Amino acid sequence: MTGKIGRSDSKAAVSVIAVACLLGCTTGAHAESPAVHYISELDPQMIWQILIGGFVALAFLAAIVLWVASALRNVRREQQRRNAFVGSALNHLGQGIVMLDDQKRVVFCNDRYLEIYDLTRADITKDITGPGLRELRRQRGKLDLATQSFYEQTVSAGEYIAEMPGGQSVHVKFSRLPNGGAIGIHEDCTEQRFLQRELATTKQFLESVLDHVPICVAAKTIDDGRYIFANRAFETFSRLSRDQIVGKRPDQIFSAQSAKAIAEADALAVETRSQCRSEFNVEIGSDVRTLDSNRVIAFNERNEPAFLIALFEDVTDRKSLSKELENAKKFLETVLDNIPVSLMVQQISTGRYLFANRGAEVILGRKREDAIGLTVPEMLRPEEAKLIVSRDQAAIRGRTPIAEEHPISTRDGLRLFLTRRVTVLDEAGEPQYLIKTHEDVTDRRQTEARMAHMAYHDGLTDLPNRPAFLQALSQMIDACGETSEEFAVLSIDLDGLKEVNDVFGHAIGDKLLIEVSRRVDAAVGGGVVARLGGDEFGVIIDGAQPAAGLLIAERIAAALAEEFPIEGKSVRTGVTTGISLFPRDGHDPAALLANSGAALFRAKSQSRGSISIFEPQMDQQLRDRRVLHQDLSAAIRNGELSLHYQPQARAGQTVVDADITGFEALARWIHPTRGFVPPGDFIPLAEESGLIVEMGEWILRRACLEAASWPVPLQIAVNLSPAQFMHGDLVGLVHSILLETGLQPGRLELEITEGVLIEDFDRGVALLRRLKALGVRISMDDFGSGYSSLTYLQAFPFDKIKIDRAFVINLGLNPQSAAIVRAVIGLGHGLDVAIVAEGVETHEQLCFLASEGCDGVQGYFIGRPAPIAQYAALVGRIAAATPAARMVG
Repeated sequence: MTGKIGRSDSKAAVSVIAVACLLGCTTGAHAESPAVHYISELDPQMIWQILIGGFVALAFLAAIVLWVASALRNVRREQQRRNAFVGSALNHLGQGIVMLDDQKRVVFCNDRYLEIYDLTRADITKDITGPGLRELRRQRGKLDLATQSFYEQTVSAGEYIAEMPGGQSVHVKFSRLPNGGAIGIHEDCTEQRFLQRELATTKQFLESVLDHVPICVAAKTIDDGRYIFANRAFETFSRLSRDQIVGKRPDQIFSAQSAKAIAEADALAVETRSQCRSEFNVEIGSDVRTLDSNRVIAFNERNEPAFLIALFEDVTDRKSLSKELENAKKFLETVLDNIPVSLMVQQISTGRYLFANRGAEVILGRKREDAIGLTVPEMLRPEEAKLIVSRDQAAIRGRTPIAEEHPISTRDGLRLFLTRRVTVLDEAGEPQYLIKTHEDVTDRRQTEARMAHMAYHDGLTDLPNRPAFLQALSQMIDACGETSEEFAVLSIDLDGLKEVNDVFGHAIGDKLLIEVSRRVDAAVGGGVVARLGGDEFGVIIDGAQPAAGLLIAERIAAALAEEFPIEGKSVRTGVTTGISLFPRDGHDPAALLANSGAALFRAKSQSRGSISIFEPQMDQQLRDRRVLHQDLSAAIRNGELSLHYQPQARAGQTVVDADITGFEALARWIHPTRGFVPPGDFIPLAEESGLIVEMGEWILRRACLEAASWPVPLQIAVNLSPAQFMHGDLVGLVHSILLETGLQPGRLELEITEGVLIEDFDRGVALLRRLKALGVRISMDDFGSGYSSLTYLQAFPFDKIKIDRAFVINLGLNPQSAAIVRAVIGLGHGLDVAIVAEGVETHEQLCFLASEGCDGVQGYFIGRPAPIAQYAALVGRIAAATPAARMVG
């Protein structure tokens, strides 16, 4: 391209010389004709003078022409030198240069341009144009593929970033020249673009990291104190957006007092010129928050403080929690000192006591301050210390909690303690501490013994109850099963008890039962006597049968034939007896008891006071039960069952509508031909036959549907049979019924008896926990009727315990019933479980229960079971309950 600029200058010089020659020739041509004519007239001397003068003139003209030509050559060489200098300078630029004339022909391009686009000087032909150069670059793969109008875009925009294949980027600036041409400046900015992208990515990454830092981060200039950065945590804390923070000073964001505290923290950091930590308060809206701040100074290149970076965390809640923790620690120490259990902590590596509460002084025999830091051998006699150390070592080796009961001599005498040892491991899994607790269980074990006796004995007569009788019957069967021995089972029904209660009252009736039990026990002698329930007694007597059984039955009848003097009244009664024989009439307790019951039924139908021995024809009663079973199955399908509701109330001296807390749903059966069938007849039959599962589902669904419709959200209690726990998915059923009916889970109370846990304890407890997880309440019904009540209460957190009516009905009649009820209430409150007493029939019973702190009551005195329509007012409906449906004490 430099050569092209030189050739243009040569053409100008040649043109000048040609003009000069042309002028000379023209002058000669135009002077030729007159000169010839003139010369012909002159003499030769004149002619020579003219010729010499013309020669001189021509020589002068030639000299002028030569001078002009020399001058032009000098100008051309100077121009060539300048062009070479300019071209050399342009070729050494870091940018590529290309020039176009007004015809878009390339008049110049430097070496950097060729290098950027991988071209050679040979590729640039003489008449190549801008479009031709673009096509050449396209062929070489050096044209931006993202656009098809490269020059149009660059010309219109003035500059353009061309993205080349392979990641190359070229910054193009394009300008128009005054002569119509154009000049383009091309700069390879690949590395610069890469660094820009890296910088943008790094900046975005750092901002993202700072935005996700859970503590507040802010940066501000020291000169004017304006924020230049705030992360997301700062936005959340200040309740302002980043745009509202950046560019502002603290006094433009926070209150004057808060800004002053921030300024003091900033000044301290600037003064120390190092990392500075402080704590101060800042007002955010109406809240005062405490900040834990850490400030760092950033210096410029002259080592002058330029920026202040603040990292701070809202520790208001943490300080509050710390204070609460300290208070909780003091509270726990107070609690540990006042719990009725001695607690000691021993360091395993040294064997020394690190902690002991006040209760431990009973076990240690000294003040705890004196025991801290001592070992067992340093405090006890060698034989005692050896025993305790061996037990401690066993617990440490086992690394599992160990509990044992053993007597310990105290200042109050010999007491029974339950000692628990728990090993605490360190981070490496090695034993570090041994925690020992000693609980005085003397009174509890005595209570449990009484409760165990109560579980197998009738609360009124103190005779064995039905469970105990069945257990004794099973033991007799096992003992006689492999021998030829016989025994008889007597079902005895007391005649006239209802009349006694109606004439003299239940108090006299209860005392009559007590006297009857004494006479029966005395008449039987060495046999088993039990009160099976109500006015029914059971007897087991061995010996030659049926003679031995008949003899005892006659003795009993004779003993009860005499009058009973009770409170100045002469009370008479009699007995009717049914007898079954082993092994003739059955080989299991249920069969023997059922057959003696069938014989009793026959005796009652024949004559009160008679004795009847079971005979095969009495099996008709069993067939009747089977028919009743079939009818019961049809009753469920035909809608013959209905629900009655008995109210439950808070215990008080009186009971009013506002005290009603809920209802217990009770099934009733109206047989098409038999009429009303007592629940005591069809419920046991349903349990024996397995129909209780289907019936229980119907009762649960119906009760939940009814309760969900009550405007007043009272509780609804439903009994569950042990058979329901053994068959089907009970938890899924309860859940689906709650969803189907829309009843809130907390309003449903499921009542169970101990039979749920007797068959399969682990499975029963697991099901109860799953039911409780649904949100429903679990109640232990008929508490005290089984031996394992306390074990079950310990295994599962019941919401309510219902005292069996057999204990409540005798309140005021004998001190034993009152003591038992009082003990159950105390036990329930100790376990934080609500207590409800069933069978409340008198105002005196209600007052006693209220005075003892019983939580709830249920019984005829509160309200009899009735259709819910009779309790409409209680559940928030328009119709009012009739006086006959509800009695209020």
